[in-house]
Amino acid sequence: MNAVISRCLGLILFSVCFLSLATPLAIAKQPNVLFIFVDDQGYYDLGCYGATEVETPRIDALAKSGVRFTDFYSAAPICSPSRAGLITGCYPRRTGNEVWVHRPDAEGGIPSERLTIAELFKGAGYTTACIGKWHLGFKEEYLPLSQGFDHHYGILHNMDSFEVSHFDDKGGIPFLCDGEVIERGVGADQLTKRYTDEAIAWMEKVSNEGKPFFLYLPHTMLHHPLGVSLEFVGTSKWKNDQEYGDAIQEMDFHTGRLLDTLKRLGIADNTVVVYTSDNGRGPGRNADQPIRGNKLTTFEGGLRVPFIVAGTGVRKGCESTVVAHMMDCYPTLASLAGIRVPEDVILDGRDLSALLVGKTDEIPAFDASVSLNADVPLRRPFRLGYEWSEHFTQEEYLNAFFYHGSQGALAAVRYGPWKLYLNPTLQLFNLDHDPGELNEVKANWPSEAMRESTAPEDVEKVKIWDVKTKLRGMAIRFQEEMH
Repeated sequence: MNAVISRCLGLILFSVCFLSLATPLAIAKQPNVLFIFVDDQGYYDLGCYGATEVETPRIDALAKSGVRFTDFYSAAPICSPSRAGLITGCYPRRTGNEVWVHRPDAEGGIPSERLTIAELFKGAGYTTACIGKWHLGFKEEYLPLSQGFDHHYGILHNMDSFEVSHFDDKGGIPFLCDGEVIERGVGADQLTKRYTDEAIAWMEKVSNEGKPFFLYLPHTMLHHPLGVSLEFVGTSKWKNDQEYGDAIQEMDFHTGRLLDTLKRLGIADNTVVVYTSDNGRGPGRNADQPIRGNKLTTFEGGLRVPFIVAGTGVRKGCESTVVAHMMDCYPTLASLAGIRVPEDVILDGRDLSALLVGKTDEIPAFDASVSLNADVPLRRPFRLGYEWSEHFTQEEYLNAFFYHGSQGALAAVRYGPWKLYLNPTLQLFNLDHDPGELNEVKANWPSEAMRESTAPEDVEKVKIWDVKTKLRGMAIRFQEEMH
């Protein structure tokens, strides 16, 4: 209880400080945020990412109107940890949400002392909503209304047979509106439309009130069991997974409805729209789609996902190849909204707003002069010690991505094009040349003579060994930081 009271007092103080520094006109001009979070959509499963089995014209057009990332990663290859990474801006391990998923009998959730992205925006004068699947804890202190959302509409769980079985004697899985059960046993085929209908009605209401909004829209689809409304049954060309293809086309249609609503309300030019998936789904299906691995794995197919940002201030028609991840959304969206992350909040995400608006094509420097929250990652504790000081810098460490498996264990590290698997043995891959992770790049401990040699083959072997050492050192340093 003390932790909850302390957080509430902190939020009140944050709100008072922010509002005292901003004029009503400045607050009114803050951009809205519409964050569309699809469940289990694979990397290649949109037209703009190479799919030929489905037609996704509205999402493809969104990509053309903004920035499409080619190397973007979810926080985990499974639902709950990935959502925790987005909502907190931290690796799931930092918040105790790294293992598997939260089942209906789960005891945990996002700790009360963590400032969620919804709380951050709410404290800055935004109206906030979570419309869709929560899956981040089921006790009252972990529910959306206790985590910074003014409104919640949807379900709290997965709809797989195991989770649904918990409610067999209660009439089915509960469908909620602001904590009240309004229906039980809702069909999966209804959810994409119902969430969209509610999102449209809520945006209309908030827009009429003249307040900026933060709308988090975590869809239940495309998670199994799949559901497709009659209008879209049989519409895709996905021969091996017809229902999945049909569900994607329905998702595209309803995404288009959301975008049309922004235009109709006259707020499209003052809204940032994000479209992404909580984790990967499966491997590529042809020679032009080389990544492999399924959901739950730490192959690229398990964590690399579509990621599109468009709207206010975001440059148009850009493809970014930088290595980015779900935790980056927290500080980036905060900067686009003009919100400074409080000084006592530690995040693993980086502020990519300078990249989105076109100030740089690279990962922005960790400097407050670059953007509002660019320096926030420097708050992470960093102590190299003698052993690793010559192998990597703080900037390199903060720009590395650490892959975690569905059970929460650190499995691999990526920096630049290089990915190093840690178990059962160290294996190095160059993802620029080998995104399918088929050809291990090997190197033996270089001798002094080899290090002094100028022969191209020796120089390359030394380089590979040093890269391997760098990533191994980063992994060890990360484990120390998380402990």
